[in-house]
Amino acid sequence: MNLPNALTLSRIFIVPFLVVVLLTPVSENWLGVPRHILGVTIFLAAALTDYFDGRIARSRDQVSRLGKLLDPIADKLLISAALISLVENQLAPAWAVVIIIGREFAVTGLRSIAAADGVVIAASRMGKFKMLAQVVTVALLIVSSAKGSPPVSNFPRPFPAIEFWSVPELRDALRHLIGQGATTTTDWQVLLYTAGRAMLWVVVLSACLSMYGYFRAFYQAVMQRDAAERKAARAAATAPASSRATIK
Repeated sequence: MNLPNALTLSRIFIVPFLVVVLLTPVSENWLGVPRHILGVTIFLAAALTDYFDGRIARSRDQVSRLGKLLDPIADKLLISAALISLVENQLAPAWAVVIIIGREFAVTGLRSIAAADGVVIAASRMGKFKMLAQVVTVALLIVSSAKGSPPVSNFPRPFPAIEFWSVPELRDALRHLIGQGATTTTDWQVLLYTAGRAMLWVVVLSACLSMYGYFRAFYQAVMQRDAAERKAARAAATAPASSRATIK
């Protein structure tokens, strides 16, 4: 046990507290703090441990097998718990969350198969961008909620994917923002919620693109390895008998 692994474990233990804060009024009733404020604080603190545990492990040369095992598990638990809580609070559509979490299972399975086959798949830039976009999206959606509910009245009707301006609360918030009236706290929540819903599309697209990149990298690695093995087999078959005996 070292500091990087302790940070990773803390991220796992934070998940139940995050779910309780997001889905129950315990924050308002017991602590007197709005749940969206405490929820986004807990989530961002947990997300920061993901950055610091890897950085500290590399700087102190404390990279361990336990850390390599726990780190992706902690990341997936944190993101999955937050996204499912957002669906429960009608802050995010279920179809987008299914795609994001399904991508995580698919990539995890692919990496397990690749590791068993002796192929190492490194994290791609698109995958890292997807993780950052997920953190920003979840934070925006949590902080935009009021008592765990969306700040717009047309949910659970389908929230416009492109025509955000068709939402009455958003039109009012934009008018207030440009000076036609006073900007209220609700206006800022509507603007943040709109930004979060827009970012959710970025997460879905980056999740699909990064998954394609991982599967393509695995396919290319396997094909190159098979080609090298066939080339070596042909070279061994065409080598003179004396050379084969020497090799043996």
